[in-house]
Amino acid sequence: MAKDDSGPRNIAGERRRAPAARSDIQSFIVMDVMRAAADLEAKGRSVIHMEVGQPGTPAPESALAAARAALGTETLGYTAALGIDALRQRIADSYRERYGLSIGAERIVICTGSSAAFILAFLALFDTGARVALPSPGYPCYRHILSALGCRTPLIETGPETRWMPTRDAVAKLHDEVGLDGLLIASPANPTGTMIEPARLAELIRHADRNGLWFVSDEIYHGLTYEAPATTALSITDDVVVINSFSKYYAMTGWRIGWLVVPPSLVRVFERLQQNLFISAPAVSQVAALGAFAGVDELERNRASYARNRALLLEALPEAGFASLAPADGAFYLYADVSAHTDDSRAFASAMLEEIGVATTPGLDFDAERGHRFLRFSYAGTEADMAEAARRLKAWPRLKARG
Repeated sequence: MAKDDSGPRNIAGERRRAPAARSDIQSFIVMDVMRAAADLEAKGRSVIHMEVGQPGTPAPESALAAARAALGTETLGYTAALGIDALRQRIADSYRERYGLSIGAERIVICTGSSAAFILAFLALFDTGARVALPSPGYPCYRHILSALGCRTPLIETGPETRWMPTRDAVAKLHDEVGLDGLLIASPANPTGTMIEPARLAELIRHADRNGLWFVSDEIYHGLTYEAPATTALSITDDVVVINSFSKYYAMTGWRIGWLVVPPSLVRVFERLQQNLFISAPAVSQVAALGAFAGVDELERNRASYARNRALLLEALPEAGFASLAPADGAFYLYADVSAHTDDSRAFASAMLEEIGVATTPGLDFDAERGHRFLRFSYAGTEADMAEAARRLKAWPRLKARG
């Protein structure tokens, strides 16, 4: 049989090699929206950024001061793979201060943002082909990273009837159907901002334990709650992997610095992976993160600003025509049902950006099946920007025509 000689060719006329199948993952839509918003701003347009989960404030001054001092006096080379000891200890201390828990510093793994934490955790816990249950809607990079690592991501559909969080029965049903290896829960969640009740969290963790599933708890929005504090999975058991970051509460997104708390038996596993994949987290970011703990007063002022933004939008969005919102317990997101106005949230978000300069994220980023009916609004920006966004939305002819 003749050799198939079709397909693209390189400049030497030879057949071009194809990228690995594992690289065939979907785009992170919010980043595409950010690029489109930046293009409009480059043309002189005014854009209110409600698309990205990024604080509108810089890192706290205490973090900046620590980084400045280190830049002038330290080499800032590689650190130990698990991180600077002083930072690991300070994070351990924070669990006692916030949750009343005694967590050994030896269990803390410092990493390059929560993104690296997910990679480390998924590699440490799951083999190729493993099935890791994820809530839907949910942060898209969970499933994209797992897919790139050769894992499968059966979804647990959530909605108003379950307060946008999985139930034990739903997890048990999925486990019976496909055989799970793990479960990941985020609380407060992205995109909904909803928190899981402590009793339900405990129920899910115990179910996972009884059935031999690894439980991963994404807690990067802890500290950003408005009516009740968030519960850490570590208050229920040590046999979980907890992921957190300095990006959200500590307002240090671009510093790319996060951490994990892992079971004692897995510390060396994570250390070996970190040594080989990342060597260590950036030294200057670790120094800044340590300094951030002294900036709590500033960070609490940020949280108070988010609370005011939240209150403003909880009133303004229904007035503009978005009457159905998920419970906004924490984080800095409002997840809005826009089905009264469109059945194509991506096109609707594009029109909103182009016509009134308000950037939002279509729900398709978080839920491939139902996301065409939803938009996520981030209220992490300034109070002035949120007020201006509300004004523009209320005046938008597309919404007024449907009102």
